[in-house]
Amino acid sequence: MQAARLHEYTDDMSEALTIDEVERPEVTRSDGVVVEVEGAGWCQTDNHIIEGMWTDYVEQTLPMTLGHENAGTVVDVGEEVTTVEEGDQVICHPVMTCGVCRACRLGNDMYCEELSFPGLTTDGGFAEYLLTSERATIPLPGDVSPADIAPHADAGITAYHAVKKAVGELNPGDHAVVVGVGGLGHIGLQCLDAMSAVDITALDVKAEARELAEELGAAHTIDPSADDVPAEIEALTDGTGAQQVIDFVGADATTSLAPDIVASGGDHHVVGYGGHVHEPSQSLVNGEFSYKGTLVGRYTELQELVALVERGDVELRTSRYDLDDINTVAERLEHGEIEGRAVIVPP
Repeated sequence: MQAARLHEYTDDMSEALTIDEVERPEVTRSDGVVVEVEGAGWCQTDNHIIEGMWTDYVEQTLPMTLGHENAGTVVDVGEEVTTVEEGDQVICHPVMTCGVCRACRLGNDMYCEELSFPGLTTDGGFAEYLLTSERATIPLPGDVSPADIAPHADAGITAYHAVKKAVGELNPGDHAVVVGVGGLGHIGLQCLDAMSAVDITALDVKAEARELAEELGAAHTIDPSADDVPAEIEALTDGTGAQQVIDFVGADATTSLAPDIVASGGDHHVVGYGGHVHEPSQSLVNGEFSYKGTLVGRYTELQELVALVERGDVELRTSRYDLDDINTVAERLEHGEIEGRAVIVPP
């Protein structure tokens, strides 16, 4: 089968991956599942993997097939698999988990002690077929296309996980801020609008992104490159600040907004990454606000997100590309030229 493989870390996205002919994966465990990939979302994390940013956090063996937002049709299952069968269309939770460690028994799939992460620690879905596990496969409703929903496997579940935490701290009439209305942010904004009764302000430097934010439910938009964000938020909230901020950018410039825009006792959720948090400890004490990180989400949260998609509450903006276009996608994303999510459709 064909697969897009990373052979060495590089900052040059134009030749980052190569299309190799590799062996089709086979079921080797009783809980194994092989999926024919019909859609695999390209994520900013894929660019970070190519750059070697993840080598300090996980063990990687190159060459490796990338792709961690995967959906398709089941073509083979292990002898003990009961929840899916050949012919089922599924979306794949981004991590394969053991199910028996303490984290798994608590439902925190992303903390599994024996975790495998296709596209990050093992071969992923930028290929014709993907080897995953029963615990990672979620059947899709009949009217949902795998290629259309694939980015929800990571982008969607990550955005939903952050929003669900934020919603738990929000009351009707509160104010929430969404920073960045791109591939993740446009999903998160819709989830926030569907799951709460709050006023939403969206921040983005792109005019088209701000227009999209208004279309998707934002009551207000701000251009941080032209407007005084703290002053604008202060005016919109009568000086209180935003009870919850969901930062889908995670750059120094966005995390540094927290002391000036988060309400006392509120939270600044860091979803995007690449920047740093450099704030005086006194600012956290004075405002008693918190920075909260976001790592993927639970298996059950992906089920919940699929339900929102089926209801029509969350819509993905996607563009499709052939496997041969893999490096074009990497370059375009690196330069901020892709709106919504890019989906690789294998041959």
